[in-house]
Amino acid sequence: MADPGLHPETPTHHRTQPLKQIAIDYTPDACTHCADSNTITVTFDHRGGARWRTPTRFLYGTFSSLIQCARGNTSGLNFNLYLSSLEGDKSQDEIDFEFLGKDMTIVQTNYYTEGTGNKEEIHDLGFNCSEGFHEYVIKWSKDEIEWFIDGKMVRRVERKEGEGFPNKPMYLYSSVWDASYIDKGRWTGKYVGCDVPYVCVYKDIHVPAESAVEG
Repeated sequence: MADPGLHPETPTHHRTQPLKQIAIDYTPDACTHCADSNTITVTFDHRGGARWRTPTRFLYGTFSSLIQCARGNTSGLNFNLYLSSLEGDKSQDEIDFEFLGKDMTIVQTNYYTEGTGNKEEIHDLGFNCSEGFHEYVIKWSKDEIEWFIDGKMVRRVERKEGEGFPNKPMYLYSSVWDASYIDKGRWTGKYVGCDVPYVCVYKDIHVPAESAVEG
């Protein structure tokens, strides 16, 4: 991805920089990070999965990564790239890309305000996300959210008067986890696990250069 920071017309909160540091929330031995190559791997196996995030929150901006999801029979698993004000907080704001293991040719987008979501949309990728790297971008501002895949906008949501809209500072997160218990397996499929380990790779990860929020 061309760095918007190289273009002076880019709004300040959309200028980006490579991700240099991460925090790992759980199973650190199932997550690797190389700052020099700007690459992260997350593995799901007998240990379960793992989740990483940025050390700081951001208030608006552009977030991007090249992603290759795990290969094999991934039924039941959820791979993702998302923003959240705080994972596990019932009043969180959130903006998602979620890959559903039962079908690696689709991706789900969604967003939450004060813990309320139910704004899911399914997008046909036109490719299998486990067979190569593709670029996924979230552009978030005060008045709109845009989701891009390989440079093409797939969804745009504008703030509407009287309706909730994400406005809390958010971390960039990613994880791999077994979601097969949700909706009796109808969401991501039943977990099979015949091709462990499942490794999802993220590279060329970029975050906002000037909208980090301390604390």
